[in-house]
Amino acid sequence: MFSKEQIIFGILFVIAFTIALVYAYRKDLNLHKRYFKGSIWVLVAFIAFLLFIVAIKFVFTN
Repeated sequence: MFSKEQIIFGILFVIAFTIALVYAYRKDLNLHKRYFKGSIWVLVAFIAFLLFIVAIKFVFTN
């Protein structure tokens, strides 16, 4: 489906993108701590909502 060169390019791209993402996050870490304080609760609420939807699906399909 993919050639050997495409697979190598994909792997190298993922590695380079991850390194760039980590570098950018580390560089802005102090700003994140200052401006996005408490944003973890938004993530927790979103995950809880998704788990609630999955629970409803299992209750009504069985």
